[in-house]
Amino acid sequence: MSEEPFDGERSVHDLIGVGFGPSNLALAIAIAEHNAGLQRTPGGRAVRAAFVERQRGFGWHRGMLLEDATMQVSFLKDLVTLRNPKSDFSFLCYLQSRDRLVDFINQKNFFPSRVEFHDYLQWAAALVDGDVSYGREVVEIRPVRRGDEVVSFDVVSADVTGNAGPLVHRARNLVLGTGLTPRLPDGVTADDRIWHTRDLLPNAERLKREAPSSKRFVVVGAGQSAAEAVDYLHREFPNAEVNAVITRYGYSPADDSAFANRIFDPAAVNDYFAASDQVKQMMLAYHGNTNYSVVDQDLIEDLSRRVYQEKVRGEERLRLLNVSRVTEAVRMGDRVHTVVESMISGERQVFDADAVVFATGYRQPDPAALLGDLAAECLRDEAGRIAVRRDYRVETTAHVRAGVYLQGGTEHTHGISSSLLSNTSIRSAEILKAVAEDAEAGMSLAGR
Repeated sequence: MSEEPFDGERSVHDLIGVGFGPSNLALAIAIAEHNAGLQRTPGGRAVRAAFVERQRGFGWHRGMLLEDATMQVSFLKDLVTLRNPKSDFSFLCYLQSRDRLVDFINQKNFFPSRVEFHDYLQWAAALVDGDVSYGREVVEIRPVRRGDEVVSFDVVSADVTGNAGPLVHRARNLVLGTGLTPRLPDGVTADDRIWHTRDLLPNAERLKREAPSSKRFVVVGAGQSAAEAVDYLHREFPNAEVNAVITRYGYSPADDSAFANRIFDPAAVNDYFAASDQVKQMMLAYHGNTNYSVVDQDLIEDLSRRVYQEKVRGEERLRLLNVSRVTEAVRMGDRVHTVVESMISGERQVFDADAVVFATGYRQPDPAALLGDLAAECLRDEAGRIAVRRDYRVETTAHVRAGVYLQGGTEHTHGISSSLLSNTSIRSAEILKAVAEDAEAGMSLAGR
């Protein structure tokens, strides 16, 4: 724990963003545009921010940047457009800068490739005038007290290479945007033969070099990432057998109809936040098929055609093991001993696979793990989940005046779009508004 005053060599920031993925990138852009607006219309207060990112450069799901994979949200749900359609950081401005605007329009497509959208994010990260410390991992957050009140935080980050000493930022607010962590079944540990889809591309490319004759894969999961992994491995390893283990009868299509998509509207966040717990659960149950364990219809049809064509030819490389689950995945030398069990009959099949790929999703880490001593000051609901205000600020005990905001991990309070791109620009604007108003209120009190 720290006490004021702070070392005069370092000034106090209005906020420190932990993590610099799309959410905090959108926040950095909103801050830059807010501050630029003050130069044209004086009277407000600039917001001073810095960000700390563990990766050595900007990156977003690099391991799943498959050549033919497309985004599942419209390009208009970029980092800025819903907040500020005139922004210089829009996807359309990116296209113009790359001399591809007319070409993109001629595609008649709202959904760019994932590779292109990643390039857009990198372009925006390089363009924004933000204070980002790459290659640093936050290792400690210390509450800073003035008397009995917590008025700010010291954010301590370590250099991931070990070549530099720790860095300390002090801020009146934290914005946690650390992203999701891969989920693996209990007892399963990732290695160079047991993969999570997050690392699909680099692991598959390495396997091509090391074992070009690889002939058997097992892919576990029923969602978009699982289907994309099956598609990719089946195409890239033309002699391989690809076994898709699914707990249902094949892949289910995503509901992306116009009315169902309203669950991702900014206004739906207000509705969800105001609803009772019972209604919240009902909404998640009704609309889970817009996002969870579902696959684009075109990909389903493509995989189905391949399965049928292989049956016609009598050479079944792509096999769907329906209503089944993996009960063992144990590394044995350069193979993975894998047991697949039918959930109907209990019959077991054993595969000695070159690699097992788990497309088993992600989990949102509990922010309390990062907050250290401050975690005890965070309020929780009856289910033990972090209590969060509408402006994404964590509810704390009364003597914590400094703010902690969440970019993700708020599905229980804000709905299904919490960790998705759909509302990134609006959410960042709401967090910025809360931080800016708090900063101006602090100035007013200091001036009295």
